[in-house]
Amino acid sequence: MVARAIILAFLCALLPACASQGRPGFADDLQIIPRPASVSPSSGAFVLRPSTRIAVPDDDEVRWIGAWLADLLSRTAQPGIQLVDLGAPDSDIIVLQIASLPGNAGDEAYRLQVSPGKIVVAANDPAGLFYGAVSLWQLATAGAPVDRAITIPAVTIEDAPRFAWRGLMLDVARHYLPPPAIKNMIDWMALHKLNVLHWHLTDDQGWRLEIPGYPRLTEVGAWRVPAGEAAAQDIDPATGQPREYGGYYTADEVRDLVAYAAKRQVTIVPEIDMPGHAQAALAAYPQLGAGEPPAGVSSDWGVHDYLFNVEESTFATLEAILAEVLKLFPSPYIHIGGDEAVKTRWESSERVQARINELGLETEAELQSWFIKRIERFLAAHGRKLIGWDEILEGGLAPAATVMSWRGVDGAVEAASLGHDAVLTPSPTLYFDHFQSRLPGEPPGRGGVVSLQDVYSFDPIPEELSEAERRHVLGIQANLWSEHIRLPARLAYMAFPRAAALAEVAWSPPARLDWANFASRLPAQFERYRLLGIPFATSAFDVRVAADWRAAGDIVVELSNQSGTGTIRYTADGSAVTAGSPPYTEPLRLAASAELAAATFLGGRQVSRRAGGRVGRLASQRWSQELELCTRRLVLSLEDDAPVEATDARRVFLVDLMNPCWIWRGVDLSGVARIEASVGQVPFNFQLGADRDKIKLAPGSATGELIVRANGCQGELVAILPLLDPALTDGVRVLSGELDNPPQGETDLCFRFTARKLDPLWVLDRVALVRERHARDTAAP
Repeated sequence: MVARAIILAFLCALLPACASQGRPGFADDLQIIPRPASVSPSSGAFVLRPSTRIAVPDDDEVRWIGAWLADLLSRTAQPGIQLVDLGAPDSDIIVLQIASLPGNAGDEAYRLQVSPGKIVVAANDPAGLFYGAVSLWQLATAGAPVDRAITIPAVTIEDAPRFAWRGLMLDVARHYLPPPAIKNMIDWMALHKLNVLHWHLTDDQGWRLEIPGYPRLTEVGAWRVPAGEAAAQDIDPATGQPREYGGYYTADEVRDLVAYAAKRQVTIVPEIDMPGHAQAALAAYPQLGAGEPPAGVSSDWGVHDYLFNVEESTFATLEAILAEVLKLFPSPYIHIGGDEAVKTRWESSERVQARINELGLETEAELQSWFIKRIERFLAAHGRKLIGWDEILEGGLAPAATVMSWRGVDGAVEAASLGHDAVLTPSPTLYFDHFQSRLPGEPPGRGGVVSLQDVYSFDPIPEELSEAERRHVLGIQANLWSEHIRLPARLAYMAFPRAAALAEVAWSPPARLDWANFASRLPAQFERYRLLGIPFATSAFDVRVAADWRAAGDIVVELSNQSGTGTIRYTADGSAVTAGSPPYTEPLRLAASAELAAATFLGGRQVSRRAGGRVGRLASQRWSQELELCTRRLVLSLEDDAPVEATDARRVFLVDLMNPCWIWRGVDLSGVARIEASVGQVPFNFQLGADRDKIKLAPGSATGELIVRANGCQGELVAILPLLDPALTDGVRVLSGELDNPPQGETDLCFRFTARKLDPLWVLDRVALVRERHARDTAAP
């Protein structure tokens, strides 16, 4: 728990070997994530059977951990495990106990001893006992049972975390998540030994927390009309107005979630944004803002310019709100945001400018610093610590504030140099709303790939810090911003297994971090995810199929995966790909009619999705994710705006918002008769300020066209595919047309839309080229 002492002295200091002792390579055989600090093998094994019992003392917290472990084992490994009192028969038993560990082991440290007939998990505190139980569960789920028995090798594990803050942030302001989804995430975090849930509860797009005395915060601030034509046409029959979207958490729901998390050693740190990201609050109570009030809660993404004002009455309200927050959340830290506070409304407000003069300040940045310091004094008076994004450094840092460094690591370096604590959560590496690969099938996300290996390779300690300054690094956190994550299943998919990589970096000693070893433990982790019903990404191992026509008429197929890990196996005759299928070793030459199937295998297990299909189609089509963007100024992976209901059936498009233009490089047009393009629309709900005027769309007809050029975007025109009226178009539509005198041989095809307005924005989904001689094999499915 964050409230406990920060563990910065690694257990390695207590255990010089900081690795396995005895049988060489034994530690690498243990399928535990995060990797333990020290592993010492012994002879023999413990056999986990339905008759095995978990013995616990007369202690409510330990008894709860025992019951939790018994339930977890029964659901995922061995049915029938039951709880008994300590002192039961000394064989076929798992003992959980609070006992003093040697040395300076902290509250989260544990010792796990497995011997034939008995397992003992011991810790100084229930927190460590819980984490020891997690490791035991992982040992029990490392492989499949044999005759209802699970063999766990005899071993002693001594373990403790590297950092005290091991967090995930959930943004529920952009998209509300129901309490059961929050509980699921807490459960899954706990199984990775992650211990901080940073809960982003308020923003321009929603206020999600019930506050007594301020009912309009949720009556008004928790609801918005979604962006897009489809949403505008979705009329609520009860009101005759467009249907609103949103939700909020009652005080009782919050108390339940906080208690639920605490049992699983997770601290919930609430975030109430100020002075910026305040549009939802100001839509509810306009008198709290500076300048003209907002028309309502925003449905746009991006940075808004609505700020709280600096009147005494406003601080009275904010302190009253925070007083209610403190009642609900026992966390020692309260997050107040402090980021992206655009000062234009403060600059243009006579009253705000007068306050700057009254306070003897010179700039709006100093006023924000004064604002944050005032809130810090209130929190400190109530025994709490203020934490905020790294913009709180600007204008002068509050005396005891903790900095969450998101704009790279510089904020952490500056904070530590000033003697302040810091949490590292740098963009883009620890921003889990970035998509995980450029393969088709990935959900929507922020532009740029953040791979599993990128997360695992992150070094939490900036080189610039001295030894003394390094002690101010509390830990690391990954952020799940939800502009593009509507659904709980997508949230999990974007989090896992990247959260496993985050957990290992945050927990394990640096000397124990090894990418290849981590990857070798993922097949067992993936199986645990399946047992628990956790949606997860296999992007690091998914097979990329690059298929291209050759002049002779056959097709060259190259297979690869992002991580370069595992063995890619394939079939080309329509049969299923298995661990016994041929390994891919060199490019394949296949006929257009061949049926390809490919997947990555690691440790004999399939760790990727199946890739493939009719080879002629694979060579003759490209999805937007496979095309080259003409520019990469503001790259997003967006979904179409229909249907309105929250299903996962919407198509996803990769686009540079500032220049919706795509290129298919080196495509051979020999024998191509016509082109097919599936296209869709996305709402243009982005706060870009003056940058919006930089988006130049070529004017066309009233409804627009898709323009196709050969030899690049300035080359000859080869096709014009008319679009339909956006108001009459729902979902993705397929356009088709003949190519007009296309060049023979290889060329670069460029695709641009003409349009008279940005909203909705036309986007490319897929392009297919139909060859006369292979029409059956190359036509879109």
